[in-house]
Amino acid sequence: MAAVSDPGSNPNAGDPYGRLGLSAGASFEAVQSARQRCLNEAGDDPQERARVEAAYDAVLMARLRDRQDGQVSQAAVNASAREQVKGVESPAASLPGVGVLQRFRSNLPDPSQSLSGLAPQWSLVEGQGLIVRLVAGSLALLFLLFSPSSSQLVLSLAVIGSFLSHVRRGRRALPALGWALMTLLAGLLLGTLLTALLPADVGLPLAVQQDQLQALPAVLLLWLGALFLA
Repeated sequence: MAAVSDPGSNPNAGDPYGRLGLSAGASFEAVQSARQRCLNEAGDDPQERARVEAAYDAVLMARLRDRQDGQVSQAAVNASAREQVKGVESPAASLPGVGVLQRFRSNLPDPSQSLSGLAPQWSLVEGQGLIVRLVAGSLALLFLLFSPSSSQLVLSLAVIGSFLSHVRRGRRALPALGWALMTLLAGLLLGTLLTALLPADVGLPLAVQQDQLQALPAVLLLWLGALFLA
């Protein structure tokens, strides 16, 4: 007499999908629902419940092998993702164009770093650089005061020297040029104001002309910037 629970009497005994009443492309929710349904139908029969659990494990293992071999349907991919991934990916990451925007935003410069590169930092130059700047600035002032037609040349050399000083102290080229030009502009405005306030008949020492007097504040500011502006 054959046993009632003989697996040979079940045509789906060797097919885990058939035992659970599923197709190969069933979703993960369908697999879970079929497992629970079969367990409810098995009742308290330990052998039948063991066969259901074995079929359920066989389905999961089959999907794992298919995924490793690259032979998996979209439904199986979704099911495997829900089985293994614990966290939930942000919905915005799957929207069209979001990945491109994120890559573009990651390539943009950090605004805090850009502003820190523009902000002034004051510290006196040390070592040989201090000696070079002191000598160069003193020569520029003497040349400006004792050579009536040297104002434009001295201003040009002072701007170049200030620019090189900023670059050597670690500032990038564009901000360094901007600081040198702003210092020049501020000095020229101060020189213009100074010459406008002086009476026309006032006698200037060393026979200094008005263009030399107008250039003097700019040369001094550029010199101070080269000494202190980092």
